[in-house]
Amino acid sequence: MQTRRLGSQGPELSVIGFGAWEAGGKDWGPNESDASVIDAMRAALEAGIDWIDTAEVYGDGESERLVGLAVAGRRDGTLIASKVAPMDEGTGFRPEQIAAACDASLGRLGIDVLDLYQLHWPDESGVPVEDSWGAMSDLVAAGKVRFVGVSNFDRELIERCEPIRHVDSLQQEFSMLALDDRDLIAWCGEHGTGVVSYSPLAVGMLTGAYDRDSTFEPGDWRATDDEGPFAPARLDASLRVAEGLGVVAERLGLTPAQLALAWNVHQPGVTSAIAGSRSVAHVRANAAAGDVHLDAATLAELEALLT
Repeated sequence: MQTRRLGSQGPELSVIGFGAWEAGGKDWGPNESDASVIDAMRAALEAGIDWIDTAEVYGDGESERLVGLAVAGRRDGTLIASKVAPMDEGTGFRPEQIAAACDASLGRLGIDVLDLYQLHWPDESGVPVEDSWGAMSDLVAAGKVRFVGVSNFDRELIERCEPIRHVDSLQQEFSMLALDDRDLIAWCGEHGTGVVSYSPLAVGMLTGAYDRDSTFEPGDWRATDDEGPFAPARLDASLRVAEGLGVVAERLGLTPAQLALAWNVHQPGVTSAIAGSRSVAHVRANAAAGDVHLDAATLAELEALLT
């Protein structure tokens, strides 16, 4: 598994990370057993993935609890990232709320320090980002957090944080079907902020597992999403990219998911792509993408699918 430094000052990370959103369960249809979710996380670690991303809002803390169980007794060499969200979904972004949220996450995870702690998305309640980011810096000074980052932020918000403390990372949606922040991601790479991309498989569309007739289990949020790659207005365009990706992947002896992940980590500014699954087999296949090298001709061929 290839590794890269997270920004100019952060830790080395495997170029594929494990995303524990699905471990929270409720957004993805029927819950898997705790044991199967833990097995999937441990399979990721055994396959060379060395970091797990979770958040307080994933399953209302259930994801963090399961991550804690998965890493118990094997913390050495495994980096844990979590996030605090604004009210009303999360604890909130006032300094005292961020401090309380961090303590609660540490408790659910069963650890003493978080490797990376992130503001999950911008606050719209009026809390100045400078106050929130100052609280994040305080957590580093207190030894509860090693590095701090943001998620779903734009350049203007990142630049407001920088005078207080360097922004170690940006976690942003990015895939062959979500290209809006491509310039921002490249800019972060040029300015010492690492980027960890979420939803690099476009919530499953780029795995090759879906077609026009596919359906979802009850409770799966993708069934009613009217903006993402499965939305009726976008479905034909999404499938065109997914089908073209599949053709290239078959020629290279890869799965479509492996090729989509490899494309992602070849993009300027990306440090690591976060891939989540509750399937041990899928986790192992995703991890293998971290060893794939794509030449310039292949990257150009994939780029042509996006225009």
